Amino acid sequence: MEEILNALADPVRWRLVALLAERPRPVGVLAQLAGARQPQTTKHLQTLERANVVTSQRAGQRRVYALRPGPLRDLAAALGRLADDADRLGGAHETFDRYGAGLVAERLAAREAGWADGRTFAFARSLPRGPEAVWRHLTEPSLLAGWWAPQDLRVSALVFEARPGGRVVLEYRDAEDAGGSDAVAGRAEGVVAEVRPGERLSYRSSPVLPDGEPAFTAHVDLDLRPEGAGTGLDARVRITGSTVESADFVAGIEIGFGQSLDKLSAVLAAESSQGTGHDTEYDTDHDDDSRSMR
Repeated sequence: MEEILNALADPVRWRLVALLAERPRPVGVLAQLAGARQPQTTKHLQTLERANVVTSQRAGQRRVYALRPGPLRDLAAALGRLADDADRLGGAHETFDRYGAGLVAERLAAREAGWADGRTFAFARSLPRGPEAVWRHLTEPSLLAGWWAPQDLRVSALVFEARPGGRVVLEYRDAEDAGGSDAVAGRAEGVVAEVRPGERLSYRSSPVLPDGEPAFTAHVDLDLRPEGAGTGLDARVRITGSTVESADFVAGIEIGFGQSLDKLSAVLAAESSQGTGHDTEYDTDHDDDSRSMR
């Protein structure tokens, strides 16, 4: 496939392919129609033939070239599959477009400090494990690290002290940025406000701007309730202290927080199917109170 793409990348060769799509033609005629010298045209045709795009045969004193449709159809099918993947309903490209539309709207709205104060985002999930298991995933850093970031991102630093007044630190990077060569995708710092094990968890978290100042404060309330053999989770995010610079962060809340909860649901479903409370291991270093992951 790569050889075909390289062969078709040259404008002259593309013109020759278009001419041969109409009918087989000899080298001399192709050179005239393409506006090129015959030796150059011959070299281009040889490149196309090596790539299996054209074939040729000698007819008397002439060499006549013809297009081979099969490889082009294979290429078209491969390109079509790539386009279908990018256009998949609910896929990463759709999310990218949704976030882009949100960016435009929020940047237009962010004209003065406090522009987003009072905005609330609500989420509800039916999780496939009981409140005790869900609680552990909400409060234990080694388990939080498995889901507490949107799709295509990974947690790169985490502190969560599940007690009133405890620290909250979350940093994440692109999931494929194993070496840390790309910029940090996001960092937030905050404090735990309320802890009722198995029932309610509340904390405040502020995304950090490049200058180190908070973009806004997100007041997060997570309420758990038994739901059959599983758990109903209601999440609420309320914004205060919004700055003009917070527009990009606000635009990502609905998508990002929702994706994180979807990852939590998937992790719990995997545990449920395997009949275990721990099905994933994370490489973590713990601080003195064993509540940090970096």
